[in-house]
Amino acid sequence: MITISLRPIGRNWGTISFASTLYLCPILDLLLAEIPTRMQAELRLGLQEALVNAAKHGNNLDPGKTVIVRFSLIDDRYWWIISDQGRGFHPACSCDTNPTEYLPPDESESGRGLCILHQIFDQVEWNRKGTELRLSKQLENRPRIPLLSRN
Repeated sequence: MITISLRPIGRNWGTISFASTLYLCPILDLLLAEIPTRMQAELRLGLQEALVNAAKHGNNLDPGKTVIVRFSLIDDRYWWIISDQGRGFHPACSCDTNPTEYLPPDESESGRGLCILHQIFDQVEWNRKGTELRLSKQLENRPRIPLLSRN
């Protein structure tokens, strides 16, 4: 079941909650509906990774547990706050300078998703408990209309 609330909360936050699943296409479609087309492919990849992590690693795909996504556009910056009901996650590094620090030394898949998040989003932060991920992406610069001068 998917629950959607587009009612303004705070500064116009929408909310989507869903039972833990890897069937994320309709959720991603809803989250990307207002995003400019040129940004959608990259953000879809990043949001899919974050949602898979919440449902699979956070909630262990338990259909009795919920993933909640709050989203908003504030001052030309998109925000997503993704919460799960798991035991929490604590990244091994801060990756402030080099997101490839998450990449494992061998060919395993572990760590690649975290590297993807840091490559796509401008801000990637977990709460202290490790059950909430805050992501942001700056809206690409909008073209400005030049001022017309009168002669």
